[in-house]
Amino acid sequence: LERQLDGVARRMVQEGVSVISSRPHGLPRSYEIWPGRRTVTVDGRDHEEMTHTKWMVLVPTVTTYRILREGEQRPLMIESTGFQVAISDKSRLDWTFIDGTGLTVNELRSLFLTLPADLDLPLIERREVR
Repeated sequence: LERQLDGVARRMVQEGVSVISSRPHGLPRSYEIWPGRRTVTVDGRDHEEMTHTKWMVLVPTVTTYRILREGEQRPLMIESTGFQVAISDKSRLDWTFIDGTGLTVNELRSLFLTLPADLDLPLIERREVR
């Protein structure tokens, strides 16, 4: 994966594409995911109960790209809104991120069955900026 990502960065540079900025934009939404069990003691007796062991956070983002096109005097600037999917065990601060640009609700639900039925993903759009 690291080699592939390095290859993407090299290809972007070769094609005149640069990431100017990428930042959170708007309010993140968090969900408890990944069902598990935990033991609790009630009246001196241990009982198992269902719990969620991970967090999934949808982080809306805005990224600005600069594209240098052959024969053009000015670079093309593109602003892209999208989101990152951040996942972590509840007991740790070790996050994994997935780019949400190509994800659908059904794909996320196939990975995380406990997502709410009315889950809406952040808006994805691109526009030229001047």
